[in-house]
Amino acid sequence: MRAEGAIGRDILPNGAISGAKPPAPEQTLVEPEQGVSGPKHLPTYELATHDLPPGYQFEAWRNNFAPMLEFDEPEDVTVGFGGKQVTWDLGCLAFSRIETEALGFVSLPGHTRRDPLDHWTLTTLLYGSVNTIAPARTFEGSAGVVQVHTLGRPFEGNVTNSEMLMLFVPRDFCTEVTGALNAAEFSNLSTGMGRLFSDYMIGLAKRLPVIDEAELPALVAATRAMILACAWPSADHIDEAREPIASVLIERARRIIQARLFDPKLATETLRRELGVSRSRLYRLFEPFGGVMHYIQHRRLLDAHSALSDPNDQRRIIEIAEQHCFNDGTEFSRAFRREFGCSPTDVRSGQKADQPYKPATDLKAYAPEERFGVLLRRLHG
Repeated sequence: MRAEGAIGRDILPNGAISGAKPPAPEQTLVEPEQGVSGPKHLPTYELATHDLPPGYQFEAWRNNFAPMLEFDEPEDVTVGFGGKQVTWDLGCLAFSRIETEALGFVSLPGHTRRDPLDHWTLTTLLYGSVNTIAPARTFEGSAGVVQVHTLGRPFEGNVTNSEMLMLFVPRDFCTEVTGALNAAEFSNLSTGMGRLFSDYMIGLAKRLPVIDEAELPALVAATRAMILACAWPSADHIDEAREPIASVLIERARRIIQARLFDPKLATETLRRELGVSRSRLYRLFEPFGGVMHYIQHRRLLDAHSALSDPNDQRRIIEIAEQHCFNDGTEFSRAFRREFGCSPTDVRSGQKADQPYKPATDLKAYAPEERFGVLLRRLHG
């Protein structure tokens, strides 16, 4: 089932992954050693379903990816489901090596509202194929071709038994990268330069296990340069400008909202005027995010969560609420609990584990299938 040169292991018919020894629970998260001289390797964690009872394997795999996708359930989950993911925390980026059995997937507006990740994913397959149905086009990826998806917009599709590499890039990563990926989203990078980026990702997967923390700034800078050099869309998609234009407008709106995050006068009409679009166009743009005001409130709550998580920020909760345009403490607490499933007091006191910006070194506090989502949420700038 796999191509020559694939870096993982084969998935067997019974759902197991050949040649792998199940790690002990404490080995699931691989962290830099503290207090030991010499290089410190990058924080890494691994989820392998073959470590779990067969009847729970698919559920764990689905829970692992729940912040970004919903999976179609196999006809018989009791026989087990073969999946393995190794993820490296690169600080402002994340990189995964994934093996999976065939399944269908969908990114729903409902999931966008619950876990509003708007990262891009750059995926290259080592073997297998992925078919994606996006709002404006359908495209299929195969080995050696980089695919660009955006988690902030709806799409669906299916994947065969596959092994793949995925790079997760938040929208706040770099202005120039934002322009390149806005233009390329929901497409294959099928040019020669695009295939060069596939080679770069394969090389990165081989080097990450031995890279130490001191090399991380240079690695991130090199990845940024490679995206800018390789990720412009092929000529076939240049004339299909409707989706890229919408993405550019959303990015402009996000910047306006971020700049005026503490302005209580920021509203739909303000945003419409500054973008220069009609009210109906604005509503269509933000429909996948649950609406304009929902998105604005979400960004405010994310920022408030970050302030409450900061041990150096000793302001009262009501002061943080008022800064983020909540004049009523009860209203702020209700909105906060709906968004994060915990109260502002829980976050301030450190009692709640589900924190979007929790450092990667604390991922061992989470169940293995929860760590990936925590890491993705932490990538928001």
